[in-house]
Amino acid sequence: MRPALLAAIFDVDGVLVDSPHERAWREALAGFADPAGFTTAFYQANVAGKRRLEGARTALERLGGPQAAARSTEYANKKQALIDRLIEEGSFEVFPDALRFSAALKAAGLRLALASSSKNAAAMLSRLELPDGRTLLQLFDADLSGREVPKGKPDPALFLLAAEALETPPAQCVVVEDAPAGIRAACAGGMTSLGIARLGDEALLREAGADLVVTSLDHVEIAALAMGTLRAQAAKEPVANA
Repeated sequence: MRPALLAAIFDVDGVLVDSPHERAWREALAGFADPAGFTTAFYQANVAGKRRLEGARTALERLGGPQAAARSTEYANKKQALIDRLIEEGSFEVFPDALRFSAALKAAGLRLALASSSKNAAAMLSRLELPDGRTLLQLFDADLSGREVPKGKPDPALFLLAAEALETPPAQCVVVEDAPAGIRAACAGGMTSLGIARLGDEALLREAGADLVVTSLDHVEIAALAMGTLRAQAAKEPVANA
């Protein structure tokens, strides 16, 4: 029998929060490379889930920006200044299904951690209020977001730190991710991986090794986690007209 899943580790951007990161990366490209090539598909495949400097370098290299390695720090800093301004303006919102899912996991007794490569996670989640008056950030038992690790995703270091903070073996953790790099990191860390495909990128997440891919976190069967099983709820039969 598989061990129960006792903890959940969440990425933030694209999982919990509809954040302005993609917008900031694209708008900051002006003067470095053609922003037209920075599509949502490009962002998901090359930048999402990675540490800031690595994402900047990869974007410039793939888009043919001149002196990509030398200019990546400048591009990353420009992006960060823009994201800071957008967060201050409140240009983000929580995904309702993620709010319901995280609250349901907490109610079921799971311990929760945040493990985003972004250093902006706490700034966003502390601005989002739950119905009981707490902030979304306060729902989580640990926040490892932005923690310096030797290697970023797809290396599992950040997720392993989160499991340690939750005092839960990796094999009893489920990781919730929207980026292929994050799914690969979960697999490398020996954790169960749940891919949330909000952008029609189910194939990318399955290819990365996700144990389950859903288009809404409302589709996950919470009760099955206690049996160590990650599965979608059975589709309900339509009610026939009387």
